[in-house]
Amino acid sequence: MSRLMHVASGPYEPPVPARELTAVSADGARLHVEVHGADGAPAVVLSHGWSCSTAFWAAQIRDLAADHRVIAYDQRGHGRSPANPVCSADALADDLEAVLAATLAPGEKAVLAGHSMGGMTLMAAAGRDRFREHAGAVLLCSTGSSRLVAESLVVPMRAGRSRTWLTRKVLGSRAPLGPVTPVARRILKYATMGPGSAPGMVEACARIVHACPRKVRYAWSHVLDTLDLDHRVRELSVPAAVVVGTADRMTPVVHARSLVAALPNCVGSTELPGLGHMTPVEAPALVATRIRELVSTYVGSQRIQQKEGA
Repeated sequence: MSRLMHVASGPYEPPVPARELTAVSADGARLHVEVHGADGAPAVVLSHGWSCSTAFWAAQIRDLAADHRVIAYDQRGHGRSPANPVCSADALADDLEAVLAATLAPGEKAVLAGHSMGGMTLMAAAGRDRFREHAGAVLLCSTGSSRLVAESLVVPMRAGRSRTWLTRKVLGSRAPLGPVTPVARRILKYATMGPGSAPGMVEACARIVHACPRKVRYAWSHVLDTLDLDHRVRELSVPAAVVVGTADRMTPVVHARSLVAALPNCVGSTELPGLGHMTPVEAPALVATRIRELVSTYVGSQRIQQKEGA
């Protein structure tokens, strides 16, 4: 990962993985995977969002790897995973299945956490056999299942056709983001983060987002524009918790509330006052704590039962 793809110091500097590997998806797409922590520890799988990379989870990886095995991967075209012409919700699900197959033992349960498009990845895979084999519980951070452009608050206009049209143009722009400048940081903070976000948080997110290739960002914007996973949410039967910032402009709180109402087994919902779309960066300790709670409740107990039954 190049120096420009992440900050080089502080809590958001990506830790060095214990090992790295390549998972191969159903269509041959190659996915960069990192494993942190000790073999045999309870497993956590992290799926990042649009225009991000494994670096987005740096704070959670550093926290959780002390006593968990943390698996993080770059979505196709992001980070160190090569671009692929196939961009779809099904491709996201295929890729997640490939990562699970490459990193978890048969029948091994893990907590799967997804942010934004990463949460949509978990929804897209909800009906898959391998997902059901390995998902002990899920955490959905700052995400939604449909109407992403229509509900977005990035463009400060009254809801309607004009706002939807303009939002589509903004989020689906082909323009390069260019270097991380003070103006770029202000724009990114407005669109994706809460007003109280610390400069270090903004810098970390800006470096990650600006490193995403323009063509990749554009291609996935079209997938998100037409995404409809409402039916998949109803298939997500494992215990699921939801986290959202009340100042999220990308996937406003209305999405989280819809997920809570539709999930068959929702075990918690957290609305964070004043926080924006980048909740794992804006509230790193809280997101790590939610993951720990899910591991302790739904994965740790299963591991004990498996040992007792051995």
